[in-house]
Amino acid sequence: MKKIVLFLLVAASVLYQRTEKNREAAILFGLNQPLLLNGFNIEEITLTKKMSFDYSHGISLEYQGSMITGAMKEQHLVAHLPYSTGFGVGYRFTSWLNLRVEPKWHRFEIYYEGESQTLANRIVAYNTFTSAWGFMENGNPFKKQNNFLSGIMVAPSIRWWPNVASTLNNDGYSYYK
Repeated sequence: MKKIVLFLLVAASVLYQRTEKNREAAILFGLNQPLLLNGFNIEEITLTKKMSFDYSHGISLEYQGSMITGAMKEQHLVAHLPYSTGFGVGYRFTSWLNLRVEPKWHRFEIYYEGESQTLANRIVAYNTFTSAWGFMENGNPFKKQNNFLSGIMVAPSIRWWPNVASTLNNDGYSYYK
C-alpha cells in the first residue's frame, strides 16, 4: 500500500511539472525524522504563484533519550508515534517564502523505557490534534545545475505548533508508577 501511495504522489508531481507552468510540485523526505526520531516522513507540496498546499505523513517516530523531558523522563517513559499526518495551506510572499497553517493528527503510544513496545506493555494510547503556524522556505540551491542536483529542494521551517485537542480526558494524562 505504501508503494502505491508513493507512486501516486510521484505521478502527481510529474504531471504538475509537465502540464502546469503556473505550478510546481515536489516530493520531500524529512531529515529530522530519521536522524532524531528513528522514523520516516514524506511530504507532497504543490506551489502556485501565490499559494502553497502540502500533505505530510510521518511514520514510526520514536521519542526517547534526549527527546523526552519532564515527568515522562522522571518516570522512564518513551513515546512511539505510529503516525503523524496532516495537510497545510499557505500564502506565498515570494517564490521561496510562505506562511502556512498546518492542522495535524498525531497518534501517541506510551511505554516504559527499554521494554518491548507491545499491546500488553502499553501504558496509554491517545491522539492529539495540532494546528501549526509557521514560515516555510522552499529553496532550490542547485537549479542551475544540469544534473540530478537540479531537482533537490531544501525546505526549512520555523513553526509554532500548539495542541488544540486530544482524546485524553480533560486533554491531559498523569501517570505515576
